[in-house]
Amino acid sequence: MKLAHSFTFFFLFAFIFANAQPYEHQYLVKVGDMAPDFQIKETSGKLYKLSDLRGSVVMLQFTASWCPVCAREMPHIEKRVWLPGKEKGLKVIGVDLDEPLEKVVAFAKLTNITYPLALDPRGDIFNLFAQKGAGVTRNVIIDRTGRIIFLTRLFKEEEFEAMRLEIFKALEEK
Repeated sequence: MKLAHSFTFFFLFAFIFANAQPYEHQYLVKVGDMAPDFQIKETSGKLYKLSDLRGSVVMLQFTASWCPVCAREMPHIEKRVWLPGKEKGLKVIGVDLDEPLEKVVAFAKLTNITYPLALDPRGDIFNLFAQKGAGVTRNVIIDRTGRIIFLTRLFKEEEFEAMRLEIFKALEEK
């Protein structure tokens, strides 16, 4: 009887886990969650963990050179978020999905951005935040404690402005 009860519990758990659905826009995280930790390697070669940035407000911008929406959004991030926010301690990291270093460096030059781009060659970082195969254009905003405070999908002006306001509100909080 005990064995049958164990099997029932196992299959119930397996069914629930296998049928777990991602959150809105195929995110695997939600506002209020602690951001998953991972190692970042910027195109400059600088290597660190996301948790090393605790104490700063962080914007992870998931991007790729083949993504036209990403390329359209990046100048807005540069001018409206990065440049006015970096002196206040904002960290913006463009996480490039599954592309080689040379292509990512060329993409940064093409889009005229100055915030750092990092490599995500197999999509391991992306897959911590969104379902594998989900669209790449995303922003994850993380507060000074490491909690996710805002998530976006695609580039919509109204959502972008709400995100921008949330970033600058978080920068004012100490």
